[in-house]
Amino acid sequence: MSLHTTAALLARTRLSCLALARSAQPVRMVLQSHTSQHISCQTNTATDSRRHFSSRPSDQPIHHVRSKVTLATLRKLYKRGEPITVLTAHDFPTGTLVDKAGIDMTLVGDSLAMVALGYPSTSEITLDEMLHHCRAVARGTRSSFLVADMPFGTYETSAEQAINTAVRLMKEGKAEAASLGGFKVQGKTAAKAKGIIEDALALQEAGCYGVVLEAVPEPVATHITSILKIPTIGIGAGVGCSGQVLVQQDMLGLYGRVPKFCKTYRSLADEIVGALKEYSADVKSGAFPAEEHCYPMPQEELNRFMRMIGQEQEEEEQDKESKKRAVA
Repeated sequence: MSLHTTAALLARTRLSCLALARSAQPVRMVLQSHTSQHISCQTNTATDSRRHFSSRPSDQPIHHVRSKVTLATLRKLYKRGEPITVLTAHDFPTGTLVDKAGIDMTLVGDSLAMVALGYPSTSEITLDEMLHHCRAVARGTRSSFLVADMPFGTYETSAEQAINTAVRLMKEGKAEAASLGGFKVQGKTAAKAKGIIEDALALQEAGCYGVVLEAVPEPVATHITSILKIPTIGIGAGVGCSGQVLVQQDMLGLYGRVPKFCKTYRSLADEIVGALKEYSADVKSGAFPAEEHCYPMPQEELNRFMRMIGQEQEEEEQDKESKKRAVA
């Protein structure tokens, strides 16, 4: 499937795309349905803010809901030169956190294969798994623009296959866009850099609304950004891009070693493990649960309960005595 063939087919099917370059390389192509640009959000109002269970989130609004980020929003950010922020999420809690932080775009990336599912590479995740995680993130996303990766093996055969996968991610996964990509460093020679530039320009001409530059040398990415009239989102491509994306687990320091291009903003692994150890110690010592973690019972009902079990114990003892006498 050639890049130009795919772009032409996308134009005929009324889909716009967010693409990098080199469809088989570190390229990301995001398919966006024009009909999904305006999403209405609804929140529930609960009469009791206290939760009495842990099986589902509170009925209270998760957080203050800002205006919905749409393609129009992203274009406005680009035109006024405001960097576009993108972070990955893989489930309801991480999606909620990204949205709450005011991030412009949430990416359900195929990186979740490694950081959330423990696979050795991103190529092992299936489309069904991506759909499952995308739906979970969507339930926690109120405002951020939601994008999902098409996993390896679901877009390479033909443009039609890529579109079918994108439609499933948007229809079943509740994503607003679908993308494809990789993470091999590209453009390190003048010839390869020229190829990436040519592809980026071709995709812009085909109607793409932006490109993601992944693992591209900074001078190349900066030049591409300067000649395009659509946003560029960089990951390992330097500060010259129109926006940046990182994997949430990397920037939060959950796994120790991180890629060269990632900045670790917190080292949460030690804090989380420390909290888990404290919990274990409290359970072993009997310090948890304490009185404040238990549910009270009205005194009258407690007295009734104690009389009831006392009567039951008395009847049980009498029954035992009767059986003993019968045997004797």
